[in-house]
Amino acid sequence: MSEAPKRSRMRKARKYALDILYSADLIGCSVSEAMDTYETMSDHEIPAYTRELVEGVYAHEFLIDGYLAPCLAENWSVERMPVIDRCLARIAVLEMVYGEVAPAIAISEAVSLAKELSTESSHSFLSGVLSQVATIVPRTQTDEVPEKG
Repeated sequence: MSEAPKRSRMRKARKYALDILYSADLIGCSVSEAMDTYETMSDHEIPAYTRELVEGVYAHEFLIDGYLAPCLAENWSVERMPVIDRCLARIAVLEMVYGEVAPAIAISEAVSLAKELSTESSHSFLSGVLSQVATIVPRTQTDEVPEKG
């Protein structure tokens, strides 16, 4: 399979994962409820990579947020981020830490989706935060939460 269709399929999976995570966060339901609702409303099965991303973010949310937190401005928290930006950041960090996606690709995909779906400044904000996370990830690659330094 050529690289372009694979990238397109992965991008769609990320977008679906964003939709599901956003819904779960906004409504306050579980990710399994959000996936069930999404599957029912879209009338098609959720792609395997989407399911992997959603379940991965849910399973590792505390650790993912541990990578994000030290990369945010002082007196800022992951919870204060706009929901869409928080979901995009979590997906990107999951891919960097637990997946086989190069940090540059994870960042690029998150930034691209932010340009399309979030605020005017979200793409540059996410680019900066995720670029900092990428400098932490290669050194740790464990379940240890990085220290702010």
